[in-house]
Amino acid sequence: MGKTLIRLLGYAKPYSKFVPKYILVTVPGFIFSALNFLLIIPLLTVIFNPEVYEVPVQTHSFEFTKDYFVDTFGLMMYNIVQYCGRINALLLVCIFVVMASFLTNLFRYWLQRILASMRTYVMQGMRKELFEKITKLDVGYFTDQRKGNLLSCMSNDITEVQNTIVTSFQVIFKDPVYIAGYLTVLFLMSYQLTLITVVALPLSGLLISRIVKRLKRSAAEAQALQGDILSTMEESVSGIRIIKAFNAQKHQNKRFDKLNEKHRQITKKMFYRQELASPMSEFLGVTVAAIVLMTGGILILNGKFNFGIEALIAYFGLYYSVLNPVKEVSKAYSNVQRGTAAAERIFKIIDTPVTIKKSKNPQPVKEFKSEIRFNNVSFKYESEYVLKNINFTVLKGKTYALVGHSGAGKSTIADLIPRFYDVTSGEILIDGINIKNLEPKDLISLMGIVTQEAILFNDTVINNIAYGLENICEQDVIEAAKIANAHEFIVNLEHGYYTSIGDRGGKLSGGQRQRLAIARAVLKNPPILILDEATSALDTESERLVQDALTKLMKNRTSVVIAHRLSTIRNADRIIVIDCGEIAEQGTHDELTAKNGIYKHLCDLQLLNK
Repeated sequence: MGKTLIRLLGYAKPYSKFVPKYILVTVPGFIFSALNFLLIIPLLTVIFNPEVYEVPVQTHSFEFTKDYFVDTFGLMMYNIVQYCGRINALLLVCIFVVMASFLTNLFRYWLQRILASMRTYVMQGMRKELFEKITKLDVGYFTDQRKGNLLSCMSNDITEVQNTIVTSFQVIFKDPVYIAGYLTVLFLMSYQLTLITVVALPLSGLLISRIVKRLKRSAAEAQALQGDILSTMEESVSGIRIIKAFNAQKHQNKRFDKLNEKHRQITKKMFYRQELASPMSEFLGVTVAAIVLMTGGILILNGKFNFGIEALIAYFGLYYSVLNPVKEVSKAYSNVQRGTAAAERIFKIIDTPVTIKKSKNPQPVKEFKSEIRFNNVSFKYESEYVLKNINFTVLKGKTYALVGHSGAGKSTIADLIPRFYDVTSGEILIDGINIKNLEPKDLISLMGIVTQEAILFNDTVINNIAYGLENICEQDVIEAAKIANAHEFIVNLEHGYYTSIGDRGGKLSGGQRQRLAIARAVLKNPPILILDEATSALDTESERLVQDALTKLMKNRTSVVIAHRLSTIRNADRIIVIDCGEIAEQGTHDELTAKNGIYKHLCDLQLLNK
């Protein structure tokens, strides 16, 4: 827990923004808070029983003990009573107490502002680092993780840290100072009574810690289940058509209810333990107070303790001032136990190593000159190889098509070129340079990628086409849309290019989404194109429009095309047939047809299906 808190505090650096202000505000805040109770002793003595008050001997000592303070203030009160009378003296003291209370709460408010500022810095820094890390992780990481768990971490876990650990900073950093200060004053007033408190309070704290020690484990289980719930909800929303088509609402509801009930049970137990901490600490505090009162009363009644009633009242006023921060600390401890589990889930993502690493001295590249070469490339996701000894060369300005059965490894080959994954063995060279040695941003800037599923964002048409590009004018976007056969349908939208297209472009048809993706690639104007079955999910009319747009896009560019419909790559300069992760055949359409091999068989199947 300690390491997690220290790491969270790291997001508030530089501490120079907070520490000096914190010290400047906390110390006087405590002094004025303690004064409210310490003034009771001379006040009660001089106002209500002045005849027993003895004028203290004047001294130039700087001994800041309770006797010096009480006697000095008592002398002042004695003089006020003598010259102004009891009523006026009481009025002045009440005004002084009110002013002390005002200053106490003013400093407390300033302290809360400082801690609130620190909290916001911590949460902003954590969110920023988490989001940046997610964008840096390789594609393979997301295939192994449930989307709901990541979303839960980004939302629920961050909120949990905000609501537990970070909001407890005010308790962690303020209340221990107040507790130490109050105990010091109490010790100066009566070390005998305070020793009882000092011994009893840690024992009660130990008991509370035993009650909440399982809180962290319960919180971790609850957060994990929250991720599963979010995953189920996300899957249900995304697959609502399938749920309804198979009349599976009851099945999906049972699945959700099972997770929801399990989450309820764990959360209930967690809240039981958490809520027990505060009343338990208050009960134990009152118990300790009763012991102190009993002990002090016996000593005073037996004449073994020189402690007046006014001092005893002030003592217990200060003692109860200790109880509240002690209770808050115990409550914060249980909150921190809960929040630590969420923080550790966040740090687990932040600490995930990035497998696609940048070279120590990356070479910049601004243009594509001659070729892309696969040299004995093999690749595996986990244990089994999905690509074995892949060798081929893509020449500049030519179109190369990858075909084969589903799962043969075509998309994996395409993903290796922009380094979405790194090869397991062998190398991929661009103009004779291993892509691992190139500047990653420069490598990606050479490529435009259009996939089977057009990835669009909940934004306007113009912002989706110009996504990731800077200093792009509207006319450039329009020209790109015209090349992609998208301009006509865009201008007919409600607000034209400034129409919001909804989540994942849900307000558009499949063909329209795909043409926007092509327009985005046109606007980027890359020398290398990677087209991953860009027309396979479209109807005949949409396929015609998209294919025409792709033809324009591919003109005078180097293209690697993954084709499902073989009719779209008949004119490719070279067709490479992938089978079980290996190159089975390669050549032109006519050459491969003449071989009467796998490619010819695939062509015959598609003709038969027609």
